[in-house]
Amino acid sequence: MENKEEKKVPKHRDKVVALDNLSLGISIVAAIVIGFGIGYGLKQWTGYSWTLWLGIFWGIAAAGLNIYKAYKRAQKEFEGLENDPRYAHRAKHGDKSNSEDED
Repeated sequence: MENKEEKKVPKHRDKVVALDNLSLGISIVAAIVIGFGIGYGLKQWTGYSWTLWLGIFWGIAAAGLNIYKAYKRAQKEFEGLENDPRYAHRAKHGDKSNSEDED
């Protein structure tokens, strides 16, 4: 008997990946709302109106960080596709079509 090690893929893996991608949009909105809340709280506490804008900036920066992390995660997932024979031609030659009759 050969000892075969198979990668066990969870039953609902596709659903988990889809929910993870959906959570990016939710986390962007949540980060900006939380930043606004912090800024508004600081404005009420200190009386300085610029602290509201500071909180909004923190929220936008947090949303940008979430986007960057999602981009890096997606880049890591698709890193191995360049060696896949189904995508090797596109990796070498780009997305140009075979027809040369572009106007």
